[in-house]
Amino acid sequence: MPIRVTLDRMLLDRRMSLTELCDRVGITMANLSILKTGKAKAVRFSTLEALCRELDCQPADLLVFEEGDEDEADDD
Repeated sequence: MPIRVTLDRMLLDRRMSLTELCDRVGITMANLSILKTGKAKAVRFSTLEALCRELDCQPADLLVFEEGDEDEADDD
């Protein structure tokens, strides 16, 4: 997927656990794990807003666009 989620890096930089972030944002561990591993197909703006508020960051700090081989496979 060309959008990479950098939540792991942000949690490490903030010295915050995934469990603590779940509690602060009000998202289940399962849903946050799906987002963290890059398996999410979409993210709500309200979720992104809550993550940015609790992590004191901007959306671009959490989401990075990278072109890759997967894009080429979609063109076939």
